[in-house]
Amino acid sequence: MNEKVVSSFRNVAIVGPYLSGKTTFLESILFVTGAITRKGSIKDKNTVGDSAPEARDRQMSVEIATACTEYDGVRFTFLDCPGSVEFSQETYNALIGVDAAVVVCEPVIDRVLTLAPLFKFLDDWEIPHLVFINKMDRANNNFMDVLHALKNVSSRPLVPHQYPIGQGENLVGFIDLVTEQAYHYHPGAPADPVPFPAELKEQEHAARTEMLEELANFDDHLLEELLEEIEPPQEEIIQDLKMELGADLIVPVFLGIAEKDFGVRPLLQALLREAPTPETTLGRRGITLSGDAPLAQVLKTYFTPQGGKLSLVRVWQGTLTDGAVLNGVRAGGLYRLAGQQQNGIQEAKAGEIVAVGRLEGIKTGDTLSTNSGQPASELPKAEQLTPVYALAVTAEKRNDEVKISSAFGKLIEEDPSLSWEQHGDTREVILWGQGEIHLQVALDRLRRKYNLPMSTHLPQVPYKETIRKAVSSVHGRYKHQSGGHGQFGDVYLDIKPLSRGEGFNFNEKIVGGVVPRQYIPGVEIGVRESLAHGPLGFPVVDVAVTLINGSYHTVDSSEQAFKQAARLAMQEGMPKCEPTLLEPITAVEVCTPQEFTSKVMQLLTGHRGQILGYEGRSDWKGWDKVSAYLPQAEMQNFIVELRSLTMGVGFFNWKFDHLQEVPDKLAEKVVATSGNGKTNGNGHR
Repeated sequence: MNEKVVSSFRNVAIVGPYLSGKTTFLESILFVTGAITRKGSIKDKNTVGDSAPEARDRQMSVEIATACTEYDGVRFTFLDCPGSVEFSQETYNALIGVDAAVVVCEPVIDRVLTLAPLFKFLDDWEIPHLVFINKMDRANNNFMDVLHALKNVSSRPLVPHQYPIGQGENLVGFIDLVTEQAYHYHPGAPADPVPFPAELKEQEHAARTEMLEELANFDDHLLEELLEEIEPPQEEIIQDLKMELGADLIVPVFLGIAEKDFGVRPLLQALLREAPTPETTLGRRGITLSGDAPLAQVLKTYFTPQGGKLSLVRVWQGTLTDGAVLNGVRAGGLYRLAGQQQNGIQEAKAGEIVAVGRLEGIKTGDTLSTNSGQPASELPKAEQLTPVYALAVTAEKRNDEVKISSAFGKLIEEDPSLSWEQHGDTREVILWGQGEIHLQVALDRLRRKYNLPMSTHLPQVPYKETIRKAVSSVHGRYKHQSGGHGQFGDVYLDIKPLSRGEGFNFNEKIVGGVVPRQYIPGVEIGVRESLAHGPLGFPVVDVAVTLINGSYHTVDSSEQAFKQAARLAMQEGMPKCEPTLLEPITAVEVCTPQEFTSKVMQLLTGHRGQILGYEGRSDWKGWDKVSAYLPQAEMQNFIVELRSLTMGVGFFNWKFDHLQEVPDKLAEKVVATSGNGKTNGNGHR
């Protein structure tokens, strides 16, 4: 496409639930604006969006797809965002850099609730947004009923901008509620004006009145006109729409069928006419500028097979040039993106979203400037989501283990909602994310991009063990003779339990030098080493050990001999202390729509959870927060069940809280399964 004269920019995110048709909507926009000559389809795997192999394999968006186009002298950059809740971090990171968002949804009242978290984020950040009700040819509900259902999940009033014209079950056109002009759709062409359908006069009048009354809540002059039954001028209505949308006071609602391009052109015209400019966005975000040095922010990081690292950035101030030094790093290329296609440019002006090459060490969310080192102040970034699902991973090829740290680092740069750890107790490498599909996509990337195939299994629960009973004067003697100097150490230990959370305590009460001072550290080392693997096979905690007596040999004793003697004493004494299994307990806060609260509490108790209480969320209308203790052993599939129970919108935050004894029957099963220790009928060795 030939480059056109551009007078301004608009950056628009396309967001909405999974399967609402966002990628098809983007394809339609690019087609009607001439950016592409032929539309692709999800089924044929040839769309501009969803161009990553992981997306095409699953026929779903798994990362931000960017595409630019020109329309009526304005350059639009569209960010097609994933709809699955497992990839919400991608969407939130992108939204902080746009001027407006189009929320694409289906005309199905039962699925409206899935929009609640998205509306909440948009309103918290005061991001202007419009709604496009897609797939109107499959509508099972009346348009106004759908509109009113949408209002129940939005803290901002939804304002109808159009009213549908149907013919039987088919959508054939719409009425513009500003001009009251009726239009009929035509495949491959703009909608044509048609005479106003008289049979819809009453319904259209009700919808238009609703629109005007919502606008009048923020415009006293319009309110006076309505009270005096004066027809407001169209220019005034448009100006109100522009002002109130730009301030995120209202949410205009459009409709159509993206697959047929129906309704896409009117929405584009509204974005031109009513969506805020980059300058307006700058003020809304409260970004104060000094001078004209470039200021930008990273919205997304990619690692491409050919070009290496790409950072998608929003330019807030100044002109960004190829080769500019940002935060001390020289940019290696400047590009506009069309899916995976990169078009090189020499500069990007304030208000544009472009990709910058090879910004090593710079991460998603970072603020960029041409000042040496870091910018004076960081721009706000989207909150990091708590990981809620984990898999233990191992490299399929042993030689690949050295690549794990580097590959995981790049993986997390691309997707900050992932994290990984090498667990200190289980020694497993654990990959954390937002759900099963999220982790499978990450594993696919490891295999494809970094030639690092991984095998997976459920992570081990980091059980601990402790003791219930104290024992005194446990004897341990180590004596070894093998030519030359021998080895001799002899100790008596008291072992007793400590309160939960106190850890380990070592003392000595040696009188008369029966164990010389230089050997006592060896005793403590031996005790500590023995606690790494207790009678049940797990690390031991909350135990106090006191060295009370012993003996030594002037020639054969050594620190090493006393270490071995202490180990023997612990092996003898610990099984007599009634060892018991402990499991990690997490403190969870589960957030759910109120209609699911009772079922969520049942879900928690069904997972051995202890309900601590629940309360309404003041910042989430119609939502509750349930607080509980939940065993970590029960967390693995908890998020899967919670989402299934709450139409995908329920979520939880968690943190380790304390260790707690495992019920005897379960403890016996855990120990038997682990193969670490033998138990009697009480779950004890």
